[in-house]
Amino acid sequence: MRLTEWTMEEQEQLIHFMTTSTWPFHGNSNPAREIIEKTIEEGGYESDEVKTFWVENDEHQKVGIVKVFDLQDEIPVFDLRIAESQRGNGYGPSALKKVAEYVFNLPEKKIRVEGHTRQDNFAMRKTFERAGFVKEGHLRKAWFSPKESSYYDAITYGITREDFLEGTTTPVLWDDQQATDQAETKVHTAMRTFPDSFESARLVIRAPQVEDAPLVWESINISQKALKPWMPFAQKSQKIEDTTENIRQATADFITRKDLRLHLFLKETGEFIGSSGFHRINWDIPKVEIGYWLDSRFEGKGYMTEAAERLTEFAFEEFGARRVEIRCDIDNVRSRAVAERLKFTLEGILKHDSLSADGQYVRDTCIYAKIK
Repeated sequence: MRLTEWTMEEQEQLIHFMTTSTWPFHGNSNPAREIIEKTIEEGGYESDEVKTFWVENDEHQKVGIVKVFDLQDEIPVFDLRIAESQRGNGYGPSALKKVAEYVFNLPEKKIRVEGHTRQDNFAMRKTFERAGFVKEGHLRKAWFSPKESSYYDAITYGITREDFLEGTTTPVLWDDQQATDQAETKVHTAMRTFPDSFESARLVIRAPQVEDAPLVWESINISQKALKPWMPFAQKSQKIEDTTENIRQATADFITRKDLRLHLFLKETGEFIGSSGFHRINWDIPKVEIGYWLDSRFEGKGYMTEAAERLTEFAFEEFGARRVEIRCDIDNVRSRAVAERLKFTLEGILKHDSLSADGQYVRDTCIYAKIK
């Protein structure tokens, strides 16, 4: 991977690159030739303030482009774009590391590099994190999308000169907390890397995506009667907009490792059959709690037992978990059966521990666990 400086002689190549891919998270997702020509003419790709580079892979193919601007300031900003046909090949993080290398090798000794993206641009957020950038800000309703005429949250990421030169990642200290010893400050949990998709014998188990919303919405509404006694979200029929927003938040939580929801699909047909995941995570131990719900059309076939077994293996193998829990209402016979089939130990029953799904009654909670 390398960056090669774009020149005015490559104007046609740039126009072709920009107009033959779609950019869904930019203000103009389908820029016209005239707009690119005007931007070039006005110095938007080459000037004292702006430098543009091709992103080339090891075969010298031009797979992306990056524009570094505000070069007269101490804190340059960049715009990285990977060609639509080349996305998913891991070029983004490598290119972003090259951008940081370019900026911090400038004679002016820049102090930091930063970038911004929309909250739901999960591919770009992963790119930032894998390149050693740290999430530094979350601005609510700060990103306007002209195409959708809607506002989205904006996320700011940055990397400092010190972190780049030392090869370290220093987390932000939120809520004005003070580190007694900066050397002992832990790496932010968002830097933990593990697969966001894996399989069992019959299932594909993966991180949620916004595109899943129609499938999840249909499943919840069809299964509402079965889910209502145990799930707060099933107390009333959901609107598709509610499900979509909920999945957006779940995907953001997955990226930051706050909570790891997972969606379950049949390998054979690709059908969505339910949801599981790792909740109430304590990375210091580490320990997790597995939660789950199943589309009522797929009950009685052992799918949830299979999913929970695979998640348990995943937690021990990928997280180095010391403890995996399954918690459920004392009367949730189906949920208890999953834990018991997997030989989780019933460690105790907490009396008057929680409210019923409808919030009307105090309930007892069973705690099942496996330890390592």
